Amino acid sequence: MSVPDDASSLLGEVSLALLVTPVADALALAATCAISKIAADVVPSEVGALAVLRATQGEAPAEAAGAISGLLRGVPLVLLVSREGQISAARWLDGSRGDDLAPGLVLGDAPEVLEDLVLGETTPADLEGMVSSVGMSRLKAMRVLASAARAARR
Repeated sequence: MSVPDDASSLLGEVSLALLVTPVADALALAATCAISKIAADVVPSEVGALAVLRATQGEAPAEAAGAISGLLRGVPLVLLVSREGQISAARWLDGSRGDDLAPGLVLGDAPEVLEDLVLGETTPADLEGMVSSVGMSRLKAMRVLASAARAARR
């Protein structure tokens, strides 16, 4: 029997990795992803912007959660991962993984759009207000974030 070097492959393929954030503006979260060089499609929701990660294999979801939560200091995020029909959830804060969460509790009060994405009933491209970090230049991302910061101070 052969044991793979990457233990995550023993758990099965990830079909979806999604960050749940309290960031109010999908464009601002997409800009944060672009600055972190994270490929994501971001959609708005009632609880905050949701970033559907394009890279889902290996440690990519955890690395993305760490990078985004590191930039969004003091803002808790939840990384939801769907792997072969099983959903896991973990809290992230300031670039570090926190405790695991019960996926049922995370999804219990979740907006319908989050549930639809996790269950594969819709894709980000199907949703109104979707913004992608892919192709967003660093300069544009910085402008978006500067504008959002100015608006928040008003």
